[in-house]
Amino acid sequence: MEKQLSDALKQFLNEDLQGIVLSNSRDREKLLKVQIRPVVIQESLKFQAEEFSGNQVFHKNLNAVQTEAYVMALLEKQMKQMDLKSSLGTVQALVSKKGKMTVKVREKKTSPGESPKISPLSRQEKLSRLAHNRSKRYVLEEGTPVPFLVDLGVMTAEGQIVRSRYDKFRQINRFLEFVEDVLPRLDKSRETVIIDFGCGKSYLTFAMYYYLKEKMGYPIRIIGLDLKREVIRHCNELSHKYGYETLQFYHGDIAGYEGVSQVDMVVTLHACDTATDYALAKAVRWGAKVILSVPCCQHELNTQMKNELLDPVFHYGIIKERMAALYTDALRAEVLENQGYRTQLLEFIDMEHTPKNILIRAVYQGSRKDNEKEIREITKFLHIKPALCRELLPVEENEGKGLTVPTFSD
Repeated sequence: MEKQLSDALKQFLNEDLQGIVLSNSRDREKLLKVQIRPVVIQESLKFQAEEFSGNQVFHKNLNAVQTEAYVMALLEKQMKQMDLKSSLGTVQALVSKKGKMTVKVREKKTSPGESPKISPLSRQEKLSRLAHNRSKRYVLEEGTPVPFLVDLGVMTAEGQIVRSRYDKFRQINRFLEFVEDVLPRLDKSRETVIIDFGCGKSYLTFAMYYYLKEKMGYPIRIIGLDLKREVIRHCNELSHKYGYETLQFYHGDIAGYEGVSQVDMVVTLHACDTATDYALAKAVRWGAKVILSVPCCQHELNTQMKNELLDPVFHYGIIKERMAALYTDALRAEVLENQGYRTQLLEFIDMEHTPKNILIRAVYQGSRKDNEKEIREITKFLHIKPALCRELLPVEENEGKGLTVPTFSD
């Protein structure tokens, strides 16, 4: 039966797919339901999986081969039922308590001599329609004027996107998709405090306020923080102009900011180098429920990394620089896991638009990952002392065993 399902998925995972639902979970606390739909990304057909876990929703985009493996794995380990609908037919898979799978495939057939009422669409026309449908799912839609987007030069007064700013419009909506995913973590019965470190011109800060406060009705207070006084002045003028009473901007440093004692959500977008680490450390100490971070300019490890085995690789500057950035973000994610956060590294915006395309999304769960030993072994292997490790993993002697763990202090 597994082969029958695999063959059916190969047949139906194309532009004619209408959707797949995987349900009847074996462990509802771990994963409740998964929905899959076709989307077009960069003119390529993908399948977007929405994972419903507790009060959260997480997204991942897969190609056809990955989607087939993903569905098969879910039915093997987590889900007991799959329902697939396509313009070409349907597929249902049921898994019994003993693990036996039953698969029913029904293909739509045209009766002999029957002619279709509508001319069939070409594959390219179907992909274009999917791409059009995807554009309608933008959180901030084209055609609806949004005042701050008009003033920031992204939209015209009629709500049309300025052609040269379309990438910024997509970036804003992509960010709001991540915010949308964590809405269940925000308490609508009380004011939610959000801090945006290194807010800059604040395209995304204004978008977040508009979406959460104006569209979704959440009682929120957002604080934007940046070192550029002129930028802060301009942002406060815009906030006052729009009547955004609980959106304020301040001149200040990430590491030294003490303006609040409790924060629910911390956002740090393109804070340079270790500024990201200090923002993450602040978020952890505040006990923030949600962290959204897009790191930038990870120079620290690039100057520290040394390893005889990897010297032939580190010899190439551009390779060492990229490896340093990847090691930095991976270790940041592991440290956050150690502090009780479920952490994901996600693509923020397409690589063709910016190389700074990794977003760290961390949601506080409370259960700490027992990975400190592994983190220290990696830092010892690379001869590095990452800022976030220095902030959150203090120096300790491995007493009783005569061993010394790597030091993170300066």
